[in-house]
Amino acid sequence: MILSASGWRKVFAKSGEEQDKNPEINENDKKISVIAAWVFFDYIKNATGQDNPVIAVGTDSRPTGPAIADAMLRALIKKGAIVQYCSIVSAPEIMAFSKKIDGFIYISASHNPIGHNGIKFGTNEGGVLNGIENAKVVKDFLSILDDDEKVNQIYAEAYSCNNSELRDVYKASDSSKFNARNAYQAFIQETITGTQNKEYQTDFFQMLRNYIIEKPIGVVCDFNGSSRSRSIDKEFFTHNGINFYSLNDNEIVHEIIPEGENLAHVAEAMERLQEEGHTDVILGYMPDCDGDRGNIVYWDEVNKKAVILQAQEVFSLSVLAEITYSIWQNDGAKDFKPAVAVNCPTSMRIEEITSKLGVKVFRAEVGEANVVNLAREKRAEGYNVRILGEGSNGGTITYPSSVRDPLNTVFAIIKLLTLKEEGLFRIWCEKSNQKYNPDFTLTDVLSSLPTYTTTGVSDKRALLHIKTKDHGILKAKFQKVFEKEWEIKFPYLSKEHAIFNYEVVITNGTKETRNVDDYSKSGKGGLKIVLKDIDNNPLAFMWMRGSGTEPVFRVMCDVKGDDRDFEIYLCSWLAEMLEEADK
Repeated sequence: MILSASGWRKVFAKSGEEQDKNPEINENDKKISVIAAWVFFDYIKNATGQDNPVIAVGTDSRPTGPAIADAMLRALIKKGAIVQYCSIVSAPEIMAFSKKIDGFIYISASHNPIGHNGIKFGTNEGGVLNGIENAKVVKDFLSILDDDEKVNQIYAEAYSCNNSELRDVYKASDSSKFNARNAYQAFIQETITGTQNKEYQTDFFQMLRNYIIEKPIGVVCDFNGSSRSRSIDKEFFTHNGINFYSLNDNEIVHEIIPEGENLAHVAEAMERLQEEGHTDVILGYMPDCDGDRGNIVYWDEVNKKAVILQAQEVFSLSVLAEITYSIWQNDGAKDFKPAVAVNCPTSMRIEEITSKLGVKVFRAEVGEANVVNLAREKRAEGYNVRILGEGSNGGTITYPSSVRDPLNTVFAIIKLLTLKEEGLFRIWCEKSNQKYNPDFTLTDVLSSLPTYTTTGVSDKRALLHIKTKDHGILKAKFQKVFEKEWEIKFPYLSKEHAIFNYEVVITNGTKETRNVDDYSKSGKGGLKIVLKDIDNNPLAFMWMRGSGTEPVFRVMCDVKGDDRDFEIYLCSWLAEMLEEADK
């Protein structure tokens, strides 16, 4: 089992096959589930001082969720927790609900294949435990697993829990789910508007509905059987005057990760709806199984076709929308210091966008918890971090949320398109010295953004299999290979791509260190080589890091401009150097 702060994950399907849809798990995995709940209860009890902490438990929609949940419920009941079992619930939903109680356990493997499953833990801060706190739970978890006798004793105790109490928890699950939905609906209104002021929220959504009456908007969603099909999506869109169309509401019918060809289902539905006369349908999204990601498809009215946006484009668009909204909302405020927190492999287009808007960018290591904690640190320093996330996967986190949410992503774009009198797009055009057309469309917005060519997170070239277990050692070897290769490749890079210098940057947790001379210092963190022109302006980067949630080594390249050939060249070069270092 991978025990990352982003989630503990493994294949839970009884057969051990990652594509197995069988709901059964074996006895050892029941024991793992019991021990995980057992140690988390102790963690929450110590953190809150409550003898009977209130803990929400929920699952995404993958088959093994109920079996894992049943084992965990028994452990929590035996320990004395007051359990709110929400059954199938989206990650943003249970995390919004957790703000009203003591903590949560969310059973999910996010975008991993259907036979996988996992566990996320959190407190009432509304996000997953950070790396330091997760390490405490991991330590206790592994300590118990090292003692077979203790494992069997705790397992027997959990399964001796009061059956009537267990039945009551299951009977109350509809009520718990209802409370989670209500908490989420109230919270999403706060994240979209950027305020807790109920009067402001009411006026804002009425203003939005008035604009949409003039020019209708339709959104299509491929739920792919995800937890979001049981969440607030349909009601929330329609309540705010947006026509909503969905497909695959009740069953996982294709791969879970919302990337590449999996988004083709949304595109096909959008084109079909347009042909049928539903010309309002201009946006579409597909969530992953836990419903915290949802990349975007849009209607290109010039070419009359649905276009799948790349993850980095989705994030850039969201940043543009939320930063201009924040500038409009805070117009004239003297203490307004806007900033964005992103992960290390987010495309450099973010710096190009934010520099024109007077916004600082801070970078953390890959991992939602790292980016969320970096944003907290910067808020403590006085920065207004309205939006944060991981551009490499398109995940948008809108403050005060601590988790990605496709509703925030879609509504960021809707705000940009509808609030024309408020001038969100005009703010961008003026600050980036571009001509503003009051009749703009999303195609116009996208064409106004800086162009970069970036390796897709689901691209086969982005995943390497590395034998070296110690990534610090791997990177030390890589440094020798790269420095030798730089001398060989320099004539080509300088002549053909105007690259004359490079800078090495590492990220560990929330800390970014620049101008590094020892690559091994990045350890399991991110390592990035930024390639620069003669004036030290960045033109491209090569990035690497071992995944914390999957047994793969991730690489990515980012190139300024529309130059897929050079991106392919850099990615191939990086893979070759890593292969040499891994020997």
